[in-house]
Amino acid sequence: MAQSPDPTIFALASAPGRAGVAVVRVSGEGAGRVLDFMAGPRPEPRRAVGRFIRHPKTGEKLDRGVVLWFPSPKSFTGEDVAELHLHGGRAVIRAVLDALSLVPGLRLAEPGEFARRAFEAGKLDLAEVEGLADLIEAETESQRRQALAQASGALSDLYDGWRASLIEALGLIEAGLDFADEGDIGAKTFTEATAIISVLARAVRHHLADDHRGEILRDGFRVALTGPTNAGKSSLLNALARREAAIVSEEAGTTRDVIDVRLDLGGLPVIVSDTAGFRETEGAVEREGMRRSQAVAEAADLVLWLTDASAPRTMLPAELAAVADRTLLVLNKLDLLSRGSAPTLPDVMVPLSVLTGAGLDDLFARIGVIARERIGHHEEPALTQVRHRQLVERCRDSLEAFLLGAAQDVELRAEDLRRAADALGRITGRVDVEDVLDHIFGRFCIGK
Repeated sequence: MAQSPDPTIFALASAPGRAGVAVVRVSGEGAGRVLDFMAGPRPEPRRAVGRFIRHPKTGEKLDRGVVLWFPSPKSFTGEDVAELHLHGGRAVIRAVLDALSLVPGLRLAEPGEFARRAFEAGKLDLAEVEGLADLIEAETESQRRQALAQASGALSDLYDGWRASLIEALGLIEAGLDFADEGDIGAKTFTEATAIISVLARAVRHHLADDHRGEILRDGFRVALTGPTNAGKSSLLNALARREAAIVSEEAGTTRDVIDVRLDLGGLPVIVSDTAGFRETEGAVEREGMRRSQAVAEAADLVLWLTDASAPRTMLPAELAAVADRTLLVLNKLDLLSRGSAPTLPDVMVPLSVLTGAGLDDLFARIGVIARERIGHHEEPALTQVRHRQLVERCRDSLEAFLLGAAQDVELRAEDLRRAADALGRITGRVDVEDVLDHIFGRFCIGK
């Protein structure tokens, strides 16, 4: 008995809410019927045509828009796809979606279902799907470039090339096993395989030794604002954010919890976290706030220690000793110093006045320089996902096991290479990865 086809799905593919144009996507065997019923006659493939969008049962006009027809397999999902480009009013969108729900064989798409069908049809691999998700979420120019490269297959091409080398080496090992009774052939093929794996192992180690730059660019360069109470941390956060993100008060201990603000510094994503001030206290709530401040500082890529120019505390507390190597000292409230009394400061300290704005541009520039140095401007594809890093590390470990293992245990060395190839295949979906599919596609909105 033939398996029934997947149901035809539909969803709003553009952002929800009022807009100039809204796009409704339909994918599956019934996509053509939707055009026939609601916007006939069916247009030529991949040609935008103006049509009235009608109710499939009553024939009532719902909107006048543009329709497109993408017959299988030349579509995003690999299935028949129809797109209805509507006026983006809420009432229009609601009327069209309600009408689609009345067409037999159609149902509303689940989150990420269009992208999942594209993966299952071989239109995208898993790494490209994850790059597409990052591209949708990109907030800065650098994030856009990185995500677009991954969605376009840059990372997949790298891993597929590595996997091809692994399969070549594994083929040599298998050939040696087939001619085990001819020792000279087995030794020769093993030597050739080892040469391939030695080069590959160096490339994998170099790829992993990237200081997590791709993940930092994807998630944001994290900056922790720390310092004594009343040093002006919350005021500085508001100045950096250019809005009232945090409560500012002369009362010590106002900030009890961590407040995050996302910034775009020259195309780089930066997340600045305002933390509770460090001081001696008996209060349990303030102690918890300082514990959280310490945790945020330890997880940050850069720590700003903000102190009052009139009574500077440049020595870090013991709680922050572990982050001293990535701490930038910031001297605030220069406006309180009398003219000519400003101290001579070392290069590791940035003077400013949050009140007057003096020095803020210098601080922005310094943060940007440090972030760029950490993220870098490398041309080769970068690891962007924890999942990818774990699998590449698994590949590296298997390659090391091959190189360090006993050459006479040829079957075990072949298994090392199979495990390495399997790890790379799981990144792109070249092997069975059912256990990670729901997690990956669940990141998408319903219309994607």
